[in-house]
Amino acid sequence: MPLTDAEIRNARPRDKAYRLADGLGMYLEVAATGGKYWRLKYRFGGKEKRLALGVYPEVGAKAARVRRDEARKLLASGVDPSIDRKVQKAATVERTANSFEAVAREWFARQSPSWATSHADKIIGRLEKDVFPWLGGRAIADIKAPEVLSVLRRVEARGALDTAHRVHQNCGQVFRYAIATGRAERDISADLRGALPPARHTHFASVTDPAEVASLLRALDAFQGTFVVQCALRLAPLFFVRPGELRMAKWDQFDFTKAQWRYTVSKTKTEHLVPLATQAMAILRELHALTGHRTYVFPGRDVKKPMSGAAINAALRRMGFDTKTEITGHGFRAMARTILHEQLRFPSEVIEHQLAHKVPDALGTAYNRTKFIDDRIEMMQRWADYLDDLKGTQH
Repeated sequence: MPLTDAEIRNARPRDKAYRLADGLGMYLEVAATGGKYWRLKYRFGGKEKRLALGVYPEVGAKAARVRRDEARKLLASGVDPSIDRKVQKAATVERTANSFEAVAREWFARQSPSWATSHADKIIGRLEKDVFPWLGGRAIADIKAPEVLSVLRRVEARGALDTAHRVHQNCGQVFRYAIATGRAERDISADLRGALPPARHTHFASVTDPAEVASLLRALDAFQGTFVVQCALRLAPLFFVRPGELRMAKWDQFDFTKAQWRYTVSKTKTEHLVPLATQAMAILRELHALTGHRTYVFPGRDVKKPMSGAAINAALRRMGFDTKTEITGHGFRAMARTILHEQLRFPSEVIEHQLAHKVPDALGTAYNRTKFIDDRIEMMQRWADYLDDLKGTQH
């Protein structure tokens, strides 16, 4: 007779473990400690064996009987349920190790040390937000192209088409890593080429008309915020480096004797040299009196850390500039590139080297921090003088 709920609940521990039969080989084992365990006694290959079916009350009598019946079906088919359980457990472990998320995180761990922190954060953020919730638990070798497309469509539907393309690219990188490590046979993301509408790439907002630049420069000088942010704003057009590189600048990277700033480019991991014009040196010396005892040139509210990555754009918006259509912290690079070439007539290769871009030459495309250095020193001073002249021009 099957055990009743009352019999199961009222079974009390004794000095030694004992069993209460439920039927068809299943019984409830009551341990001396009070624990209650469902077991199935069966014979396979002439040997008596036991199979654990669960712990009461997490597994009730009804659920335990279902598991018993499933085990008896395996026995009727000539399969030892204990061996089958071990096989299924091993398969689960293998699937977990070869899941899309496991492979993606392994790929990320191997690749990210060579990336800028901001770049790495964006990639893992995209995967965690847009991919793992839907594909993370799936064995990577079992994922089909329509499943990936569904993920991409979900991103596209929220108006983030460019992000959808980047998610597509990252998925392809993970699949190719899975192929290289023997956990997938092909990159199914390649089947989705053309499935998304082309992304419309827009450039960072910038000002390149000299008259508008003059107004912008005067506004930067008149900024009413903190002195640290004001100095960052005044130096941004003089340096025209990437915003992240400006805010992360450290005092030990500056050589006032040589009038140079040396730092490692976040995007390419190469060393870069910025010649310091006399105007830049004057601003830096003034700021050094305030923050020179700190690590960062532009410390944030927590003085042990650099100012926020949003500080420059926030200051520009505070002054009334639209950072989507007029100017951004990154836009000073486009400003310099355009005016240095079109107004001051400096060669493109000199400008590109100062922008820390790779420039093809007879020796290849590797960046050389001292390439055209004399020309760049002259260019940076003439650029600073030009900006001074613009500020003094009334329109």
